[in-house]
Amino acid sequence: MAGLNRLAGKVALITGAGDGIGRGIALKFAQEGAKIGVLDLNIKATEAVAQEIVNAGGSALALPADVGDEAQVNSAVKKLADAFGTVTVLVNNAAVMPAGTLHETGTDDFDRCMRVNVRGAYLACKAVIPGMLSVHNGSIIHMASVTGILGLPGVAAYSATKGALIALARAMSTDYARRGIRINAVSPGTIDSPMLHNFAAAQSDPEMIRRAFDDMHPIGRVGTIEEVANVFVFLASDESSFVTGANYEVDGGLGVKGEQPQDMPEDKDTKESVLDI
Repeated sequence: MAGLNRLAGKVALITGAGDGIGRGIALKFAQEGAKIGVLDLNIKATEAVAQEIVNAGGSALALPADVGDEAQVNSAVKKLADAFGTVTVLVNNAAVMPAGTLHETGTDDFDRCMRVNVRGAYLACKAVIPGMLSVHNGSIIHMASVTGILGLPGVAAYSATKGALIALARAMSTDYARRGIRINAVSPGTIDSPMLHNFAAAQSDPEMIRRAFDDMHPIGRVGTIEEVANVFVFLASDESSFVTGANYEVDGGLGVKGEQPQDMPEDKDTKESVLDI
């Protein structure tokens, strides 16, 4: 795989890596020389991404698992360590995003969002940190969101989880800074991902919907998966050795725009917002 080998010698576990941004991060990490654990609930997607990496000359292991299940997460981390060595990079990307104001969000949807987005990150961290401590080396990166910073409408539960991950990165960074582990967060805006494509295609005027998302960002367009993955590569690499407790906003300026969109588009069939990943 052609790359600069910025992640050579690193073993990376990426949750929610079967599609979208998670898949993009997995492919980019492999291109940069890391050995990849592809963790996702979707078995076929997990195997497909791992095979894609192997076919391109990289090293990857498919790890189908539910991030909210401690036994499954622990088993996945053990399998990855047995295959490639101590996990030294963790990307907590797995997430679900129910749409709705707080009173419109069902208890089951709220609990599922917390279970996947926050508990999943907690369990993955808990599983990999002992190994990182043993080698005094590690980088943990939480996939947060601009929704965890701004009061964007219609994604109350999701926003709460993403704000929690930003706070978790800060708290964890102080606990582990002198023990060789760095913890950071990345907050994307709207990204040109399969979720956005599928949403726009289902609308009566897909081009208008896409323009609305592009125009929402001061830079004039939504971001690309590669643009997000590039920031993750930096944070996983030794190039960011003095960076911990930070939150990188990869949002085309949305976080400093000074105004909020009032009527976010929503998928009426799935009731899931497409603002972010």
